[in-house]
Amino acid sequence: MPELIEQLLQEIGPGKMSNVAYDTAWVARLGDIDWELSSQALDWLVEHQLQDGSWGAQEPFYYHDRVISTLAAMIALTHRGRRAHDKEQIERGLLALERITSGATQGLRSDPNGATIGFEMIAPTLVAEAEKLGIIKQQGESILKRLSKERSQKLSRIQGKLITRDTTMAFSTEMAGVDEQHIIDVENLQESNGSSGNSPSATAYIALYIKPHDPSALDYLHKTMGKDGGFPNLSPFDAFEISWTLWNLHFTSNLTIGPRIKSLLNLLANSWQPGRGIGFATNYSVKDSDMTSVVFDTLLQYGYKKDIESIFAYEEQEYFQCFPLEMNPSISANIHVLGALRQAGIGREHPSIQKLIRFLKQNKGSNHYWLDKWHSSPYYTTGHAIIAAAGYDDDLVRDSVEWIISSQQSNGSWGTYISTAEETAYALQALSVWSQKSGKIEPEVIRKGIRWLQEHSEGPYQPLWIGKCLYAPNLVIRSAVLSAIQLAKEIL
Repeated sequence: MPELIEQLLQEIGPGKMSNVAYDTAWVARLGDIDWELSSQALDWLVEHQLQDGSWGAQEPFYYHDRVISTLAAMIALTHRGRRAHDKEQIERGLLALERITSGATQGLRSDPNGATIGFEMIAPTLVAEAEKLGIIKQQGESILKRLSKERSQKLSRIQGKLITRDTTMAFSTEMAGVDEQHIIDVENLQESNGSSGNSPSATAYIALYIKPHDPSALDYLHKTMGKDGGFPNLSPFDAFEISWTLWNLHFTSNLTIGPRIKSLLNLLANSWQPGRGIGFATNYSVKDSDMTSVVFDTLLQYGYKKDIESIFAYEEQEYFQCFPLEMNPSISANIHVLGALRQAGIGREHPSIQKLIRFLKQNKGSNHYWLDKWHSSPYYTTGHAIIAAAGYDDDLVRDSVEWIISSQQSNGSWGTYISTAEETAYALQALSVWSQKSGKIEPEVIRKGIRWLQEHSEGPYQPLWIGKCLYAPNLVIRSAVLSAIQLAKEIL
């Protein structure tokens, strides 16, 4: 285990993530701007069409991810398609899209926490473009067309606000399409690395429509492209990768705080802005409560103290906001705020703690688990809630512990769609912390989980995290897996 952890620590950098079809498709459009980028991205798309004709994460099947990935891929192939095979792939994609959206109203319009980032803003622009190109027929009153009404409503809510690097909208700049480009503040949009919100798709949109041939945008895309021509959902995300990895590893009792860990902690500490905290990347202009809380908690676990006012800066009347202008709050962000405030020594009777507990109870409702907008699995959100509350407010999560135990598969694993190493790791982390602080867990539950996880600890990992599409932050997941195995062994 120490060797595996040391190897993991040495790999941490700007962030390792699986490549995704959506962002790769946007780069594939750049044929007239950068032939090299476009050709390699197009080759990646051609190789990664799924068996059913769609694009997106193979597992799990996720409506939002499949819809925008398939639309974006078909548009890219139409712009650059030059062979009969490309036309055949578009036809297969169209049939897949019709199957996905036929009767998918409930899946596409249910809990807003299930939607991918900016889905209701991005999907209508892709539909309009696909109609104009003749890929799909006029959508009439279909589910995809009705989303355009939601886009119009949301655009009216941000009236008077421009997309700049200081807004979360920069991450989804392509939502402006061809009809709303006036809402982009071109001079104050790009980050220091040339990107729009550290997003390959948003940056490709800028290089294609807003600042054609922009050298800083193209330089960012060249540096971000994978060896196979694919692009991730997000890059860089160093603060995210470092903080979550070290947060997971702090559960292992034999972790040595050597020069490597200290250098990573120093990077986080030096990137912290008093009163604002930190964002998912050290170069990212937008800060948020989720990252601020996790980094605060992580630094404190290792002896670094930051101003707690940075967390309270996100407090609202009924909960803690994650980002400004967000349409719905993040459950996991509030859970991580709870964990950070507890770690800082704030008592359970503090008004802000009581506010968080009320919010979590209300959003749990009659369920025994929580879902969130940043992750497709309830084991992520619920597991972290148990860790934050165990020994602090046991009543908040007692039924959730029983739910995790009862939902274990006969082979020892856990999983929402299929058994996954990541979800099994979250379940084992939560049960182990509960066993340490609140109540003993039947040893065989833990043993079965360890056995399965050890046999399935290596990647590739399923993309369960929610961005504009589903993605997998590989090192973060691996750190959770290693942490869970070690922690679970220690309680037996």
